Amino acid sequence: MVGQNDENMLSDMLPIYYSRLFPQNIFCRWLSCGSSPQPLSNRELSFTLADDVYLRYLSFSNQKELQTLLQKKCPHKLDIGAVYNTKPSIGRHDAVVLSRELVFDIDLTDYDEVRTCCQEAKVCEKCWKFMVIACEIIDKTLKEDFGFQSILWVFSGRRGIHCWVSDYEARTLDSPGRGAVADYLCLITGGDNQNKKVHLGSDSLHSSIRRALSIIDKYFDQLLQDQEFFSTPDRLEKLLKMIPDETLRSQVQKSIESLTESSLEKWKTFVSVYENYCRESGNNVRKIRYLTEEIKIQYCYPRLDVNVTKGFNHLLKSPFSIHPKTGKVSVVFKPSNAKNMKLDEIPSIYSLLDDSSPDNAQHQANMRTAVKNFQEVVFSLEKSEAIRKRNDANVSLDF
Repeated sequence: MVGQNDENMLSDMLPIYYSRLFPQNIFCRWLSCGSSPQPLSNRELSFTLADDVYLRYLSFSNQKELQTLLQKKCPHKLDIGAVYNTKPSIGRHDAVVLSRELVFDIDLTDYDEVRTCCQEAKVCEKCWKFMVIACEIIDKTLKEDFGFQSILWVFSGRRGIHCWVSDYEARTLDSPGRGAVADYLCLITGGDNQNKKVHLGSDSLHSSIRRALSIIDKYFDQLLQDQEFFSTPDRLEKLLKMIPDETLRSQVQKSIESLTESSLEKWKTFVSVYENYCRESGNNVRKIRYLTEEIKIQYCYPRLDVNVTKGFNHLLKSPFSIHPKTGKVSVVFKPSNAKNMKLDEIPSIYSLLDDSSPDNAQHQANMRTAVKNFQEVVFSLEKSEAIRKRNDANVSLDF
């Protein structure tokens, strides 16, 4: 049986994976649509080879060329870049970026200040709930507030998720436009030294914030139990520092610092003290009108790597790439199914290519499901691209 997560085995296994299991046809169709109206050959690919040899500005014109490239180079990591006005190549200074999917990168290391079960590269079922919340909030926002439809969700292979928006309007957004979308999705601001990082003001909450809170509320009690946000004096201190009103802070501290109950019970006590204080203080509580909502958001709301979204030519790992450290496949999943995903059920190159692995049958099935998820998004994208081209042709005929 192949040793799990043995990077030394990747060079032998990857050629088999790329020829047998990597969905080359649908991958090319996805990138072709995403490159339109430019030819597929104008799209940049980047390979990371064994020993961290890094190759940029690669390109291919069709599936046969992709197959040859994958077999010849055998990349340990495969990244996708932007679409240029010409075929990308090293040292070409006249190449201009024309389009790029709108992408989002959410990584659990950005939650290290709030998650307590794991840190850094580690991830477990408990902290995966942060990714479930992020996926549900971002997916709904992109569809309901921006009208985007072609949205692909991909497991990063280790501790995060990636989102690719392929609608024509998203692909052709300029940097300020991408920045505006990223900023719209950022509610947590401030560096490590700032205690309270969410400020919702005192006016009525925007519908997108109310929607995000309704999603957070589905998981908040369970997260409190899983993460025990307030179980130690240090963790409790973090909560107290988020309360700007000194009188309220003092009352909360007196009420909960001696409690030995769970974080869930401490939260309920905090909410009770807060609500009583607001009732008694009348109109003098405008600055803490949404304090409970702000705290929930600070603990649970998506934490984006904003630079990835704003950057036009930022490279991002390809769907169905293999993560070299874990061996796991960057599978495509449905946002509605994020909450049902189990990390140990995500296929790895080792379990897929080892017939004697106890996980082989289930991982093969899960791989087929991931490819089917990918196909559904691509077929829908192809349909919308065909409609767009037909409409463009009709408009030009009218003139």
